[in-house]
Amino acid sequence: MNGSHLAPTNRSYHPTCSLMADIHNVTEFIFLGLSSNQEVQRVCFVIFLLLYMAIVLGNLLMVVIVAVSRNLGSPMYFFLSSLSFVEICYSSTTAPKLILDLLAEKKSISVWGCMTQLFFMHFFGGAEIFLLTVMAYDRYVAICKPLHYTSIMNHQVCAVLVGTAWIGGFVHSFFQILLILPLPFCGPNIIDHYFCDLLPVLKLACSDTFHIGLLIVVNGGTLSVISFVVLLASYGVILFHLRTQSAEGQRKALSTCGSHVTVVILFFGPCVFIYLRPSATLPIDKMIAVFYTVITPLLNPLIYSLRNAEVKKAIKSLWFRTKKVDAK
Repeated sequence: MNGSHLAPTNRSYHPTCSLMADIHNVTEFIFLGLSSNQEVQRVCFVIFLLLYMAIVLGNLLMVVIVAVSRNLGSPMYFFLSSLSFVEICYSSTTAPKLILDLLAEKKSISVWGCMTQLFFMHFFGGAEIFLLTVMAYDRYVAICKPLHYTSIMNHQVCAVLVGTAWIGGFVHSFFQILLILPLPFCGPNIIDHYFCDLLPVLKLACSDTFHIGLLIVVNGGTLSVISFVVLLASYGVILFHLRTQSAEGQRKALSTCGSHVTVVILFFGPCVFIYLRPSATLPIDKMIAVFYTVITPLLNPLIYSLRNAEVKKAIKSLWFRTKKVDAK
């Protein structure tokens, strides 16, 4: 991947630019993409097309399995199904555009298309952060309060928790986009990235963005850190509680918790690196963005299915039922 291109430096003031919130001389942004080499782009096209297909099919399989399997009716699998759906939506905000641009001579997006991509990326990303926190709470109740698990985590509570995760993602994204929309863009319009992200777009605004950059860090980075700390604290309580359980109980609990912790680290690590730092872009940001927009959504269904005996059993059962239907 070629990250040698550097986006033009931010202009704190342009005398010819109007700083009115509703005036934008720029009508589109141009992406530099992952590489300027045509052969590399064609190879990347095949790779990312296959990866995106695997993301959609893998996560869709998890949604279908949980929906049709009677053995996967617990809240944990309901949340897992919701997470898989969010992953499909999240990766779809950037991957299709990336794949198409790899074959395009001009990698462009309109200003409003850019704002739309920004909104939905942070909407689904925020929903995933809250959903991962909800899943940690579910594991805490299941392990630390097993006798009251079914009464605490009933269907209504689970639906409310998932709905709250979606609302939380919307509120987070709404405030992020509210900070960007009023900014004037009067040139340059080159984004050294393959999608519209907050910091590269902020760099192109022709006004002073220091305080807005701080607010973005507070909104995005702090959300990630607080959620990550809550997740670590919940699993610390779980590990403390497991001391009194049998070896078999510890093994089962750690198996389910281990999958979730792995997903949390894969998702939160890059997010904290990107959004909890001064409003500056680095050449490595594109590689990290590929990881959390493509690789992590691909790994999630693999992590949960390969480490979970019930999920593997449900997949085999669905496969055999499908073969029987085809045989008839």
